[in-house]
Amino acid sequence: MAENTDRSVCPATVQLLGKAQQEGVSTAFFRADQVKPCPIGADGSCCRNCAMGPCRVLLPRGKSDLEVEVTGVCGATTDTISARNFLRMIAAGAAAHSDHGRAVAETLIAAAKGEAPGYSVKDEYKLMKLALDFGIEVGDRPIEDIAVDVGRAALAQFSQQEGELAFIKKAPLKRQEIWHKLGVVPRGIDREVVEALHRTHMGVDQDAESLLMHGMRVALADGWGGSMIGTELQDVLFGTPQPILGQVNPGVLKPDHVNVIVHGHEPLLSEMMVMAAEDPEMLALARAKGAQGINVAGICCTANEILMRHGIPIAGNFLQQELAIVTGVVDAMVVDVQCIMQSLPKVAQCYHTRIITTSNRAHIPGATHIEFHEHDALNAARAIVRAAIEAFPHRTGRVEVPAHQVDFVAGFSHETIDYLLGGMFRASYRPLNDNIINGRIRGVAGVVGCNNPRVEHDAVHVAMVKELIKNDVLVLQTGCSAIACAKAGLLTPEAAGQHAGGGLAEVCETVGLPPVIHMGSCVDNSRILMAATAMVKEGGLGDDISDLPAAGAAPEWMSEKAISIGQYFVASGVFTVFGVTWPTTGSEKFTRMLFEGLEEKVKARWAYEPDPIKAARCMIEHIDARRKALGIDKARERVLYDMAMRRELEAL
Repeated sequence: MAENTDRSVCPATVQLLGKAQQEGVSTAFFRADQVKPCPIGADGSCCRNCAMGPCRVLLPRGKSDLEVEVTGVCGATTDTISARNFLRMIAAGAAAHSDHGRAVAETLIAAAKGEAPGYSVKDEYKLMKLALDFGIEVGDRPIEDIAVDVGRAALAQFSQQEGELAFIKKAPLKRQEIWHKLGVVPRGIDREVVEALHRTHMGVDQDAESLLMHGMRVALADGWGGSMIGTELQDVLFGTPQPILGQVNPGVLKPDHVNVIVHGHEPLLSEMMVMAAEDPEMLALARAKGAQGINVAGICCTANEILMRHGIPIAGNFLQQELAIVTGVVDAMVVDVQCIMQSLPKVAQCYHTRIITTSNRAHIPGATHIEFHEHDALNAARAIVRAAIEAFPHRTGRVEVPAHQVDFVAGFSHETIDYLLGGMFRASYRPLNDNIINGRIRGVAGVVGCNNPRVEHDAVHVAMVKELIKNDVLVLQTGCSAIACAKAGLLTPEAAGQHAGGGLAEVCETVGLPPVIHMGSCVDNSRILMAATAMVKEGGLGDDISDLPAAGAAPEWMSEKAISIGQYFVASGVFTVFGVTWPTTGSEKFTRMLFEGLEEKVKARWAYEPDPIKAARCMIEHIDARRKALGIDKARERVLYDMAMRRELEAL
């Protein structure tokens, strides 16, 4: 059994793991020791899509499916079964992200109609841009009418049966041509997810390449559809993020306050939680119970969302959700959807914490359910805050809040980067492109994704990102990966001087940017797609995303959403490396298709490398190869021209 110091590089996590052990509390870290991964499922060799199985298509030891053919009862081969399992992972991930976007669109419509008190249009400029994307008349119409039409147009993207998703046109033209040539442009979001389940039903699509092509279509429906709708409409409703100072780690919890943690992925309720926690009536009730105030903190991607817009602190990432309760000071943990452990109510039984579910899509045995509806959101938020206040006097057990919290800067939308680089009147990605061309910045990497207790918590994210910035690669981050690096102190402008290579540090210090840029939650990976597109459109770095000196990674991934994100990055032209494990190793043929064959089709491919330094080197090698292809791989001497030299030039 591993020592706690080997389970995480986060000192607060190690401290709370010790407390959990002393108090007999089970956490994912300890359960990972007890529950070993199923070796057949881990390599994608188990087909359970019908009742003739489950079929375990195990190859003879030392043999691959290139040498011998092993099939399930129906005759499905290893590569077909592996491709079906992979496509089902993409479909589940895309469905989760897209359902998020659907809920935001419904809330926008309700808010514009005056049926969702507390919500309003906060970014009219972005609303107008979206209206143009959807072909909606603007003129001098009331903003509310435009918002209703934008919300309806966004919802129609889900049920659309023919044509193309509107945001596909945001991609570079060359990338659109590749998608058209391959026939993978998504028609409608729900349609592609449903077709994925149909194709993978027993006896339907039995060709691995055909299954993979539809996997690309589903993933694009996520990245350039559901996820992008979620991001863009949240900006309209809650405001487009701007750089903001935040704090992270369990040290943000306050023992003398009522502590409410919001956890999950949808900020619709948590926005109201922030308002409810500031309600004078709630504050008076908290003081009457002996508390000094009400402290709201976040876990996981909900945390990223409300941090970016309100500066609400982050108590931790995915693997810290149970440990936050172990501090003994969390009075209520409010959860919505995705990445929420079923163990939370059991952990809460050891303390006084109320676990409150709020989504009709996510109920947990042992939790209290206070359903959230956008039409009555503030009252639901008040009820939750009141429940937390009532729990405050009943704290039991030993209180221990680790004295670890770190400052960092978050809230970089792709529009904000545009502004920071060029200013109000010359907003532009030109300075970024110029510094990539002149070699001060070697390239750009998107490092995103989850935590996984099968590897040392946060260690892989931090090691990979440090290696990248040391080699002058600017890193863009979202989700739990961003939280991991924030805890390591990499998301401040000062980190450039401490950890980045000379060229990247020079640019960051000039502009005032951190070398690692926080762009939001996992649904906000669409912001990275838009930043890459902006770099292409600025010019000088090729005419497609695949031409850019850029790469992607999810080094501690664990969820199906990560596979969907990875696939839409690859389909968009980004070389993408995953760590921890790889879900298709049972089929060498299908794995080669992903790691080699895709390059010919979409000019990008997947890779798997669990060692973070080796993975970073793979990304840097790819970036260097792209620099060479662009002819910008040679260092250029900086020459300051005097007047005599200028006259010589003019004479030519």
